[in-house]
Amino acid sequence: MLWIGNNFLYNISFFINYSMGLFISELLYAQAVFFCGFLGLAFNTGNVITLLMALELLLAGASFSFLIASYVTDDIVGEIFSIFILTVAASESAIGLAMLVVYYKLSGTIEIDRMILLRG
Repeated sequence: MLWIGNNFLYNISFFINYSMGLFISELLYAQAVFFCGFLGLAFNTGNVITLLMALELLLAGASFSFLIASYVTDDIVGEIFSIFILTVAASESAIGLAMLVVYYKLSGTIEIDRMILLRG
């Protein structure tokens, strides 16, 4: 009976260490995606489409972090937050691209430097 108890504790500790290792590595991937989006926003010099893609990377990294935390804690709240984040990202892309199309029809360019001249 003692051997079964020790084996059981060993299996539980192995599972916890293994799952925490996966949690940390996946969280590093999510942070890398978020950081790439942040760098895209910080160093964007003139392209609106790159700006929208960087914003999508930011939201995808945050969503992935919520999904990872939801999986590790076995809770559905992270998945619900992730669905909300993806909904916001989709609406932001649709509205941003619609505004970009209208601006391109009016001015003939999509450079950020020219958008500063907008009034209203």
